[in-house]
Amino acid sequence: MNFDWLFKKNQKNPDFWQAYLDTFNKKKRKDTSIANTRFIAFDTETTGFDKKEDRILSIGAVSFVGKTIQVKNSLELYLDQDVFRPETVKIHGLMKSGSPDKVSELEAIKIFLAYIKNAVLIAHHANFDKNMVNEMLARHDLGKLKNKFIDTGVLYKKSLHIIYRQKEKIYTLDELGKELNVPMVDRHTATGDALITALVFLKITGRLDKRKNLDWGYLLDG
Repeated sequence: MNFDWLFKKNQKNPDFWQAYLDTFNKKKRKDTSIANTRFIAFDTETTGFDKKEDRILSIGAVSFVGKTIQVKNSLELYLDQDVFRPETVKIHGLMKSGSPDKVSELEAIKIFLAYIKNAVLIAHHANFDKNMVNEMLARHDLGKLKNKFIDTGVLYKKSLHIIYRQKEKIYTLDELGKELNVPMVDRHTATGDALITALVFLKITGRLDKRKNLDWGYLLDG
């Protein structure tokens, strides 16, 4: 009989993972207004859309509190990868052995977790990025992301009070950029898309904030 599951359960968490978990153990803050919440918009570029078979090529992220995006404190990671599909280069412009300095998948996890901590994460079509990161964590015997997520696609429909028969429409990031007059700079790079997503989020919340101190908890309701 195999008892590996028992020993695995009793293993001590790696220090970097425990440090990430500890950011959620602090006393819950009562103030959940947008103005005082740390948000991180992020994006992943991948070798494809299969969370099991494909891998993350790059991760880009920008953080902001209130309406101030901390561009100088952005994150840009390029990952070494075992799975490579030449056709993705046309979309992402990332070569397997291209010019950007690359880190291992485990090192990328450590850097990413240290950056996001317990922030509210924002992504366009968030489930895809969340699933890709969670699968990456699973490959290293770690748990899933514990952050709250906001999907800008869902949020945009909420801002329009979309009627029932239109709720299934999927809005692309390009469509939102056009509708909200957001410049599409560095599109299809992880950091560029993260910045665009942050700007889209701020434009949408500007529409929704008809009352003082809009609560991000409201934004989480799909």
